[in-house]
Amino acid sequence: MPLNKGLKNQESERISNILKKLNELIYIPDFDKDEIENQLKFLGLNLETLLNFSSENLVSHLDKFHFDWENAEQFADLLVIFSDKLLEEKSNLKEKALAVYNYIQSESKTFSFEIFNKITSVKATV
Repeated sequence: MPLNKGLKNQESERISNILKKLNELIYIPDFDKDEIENQLKFLGLNLETLLNFSSENLVSHLDKFHFDWENAEQFADLLVIFSDKLLEEKSNLKEKALAVYNYIQSESKTFSFEIFNKITSVKATV
């Protein structure tokens, strides 16, 4: 269901705040996975679902939760960081980040050199 402009802005801000908190948590030495799990719950996710979702299901989930392009990009950035810092089972998180970046690049109807560079960078490490 599409959101009106006011609700869309509120939802975007809510998601942005959760992503900022997640980003802060992973840079704390000896970060707490439980707190990361708690923040992911606000996005309808947990670490297990991140690993088990297919790339397509994750993109669909982000769309269902009204992620705008900027928040989707921040989420993909977090997936890359999670794959390097957080999870032992990191094999598919970078692939999922690639799927989100590609989704943004194709669906936003605007070419972004920044997204293009992120895609190239992640592809080099997958």
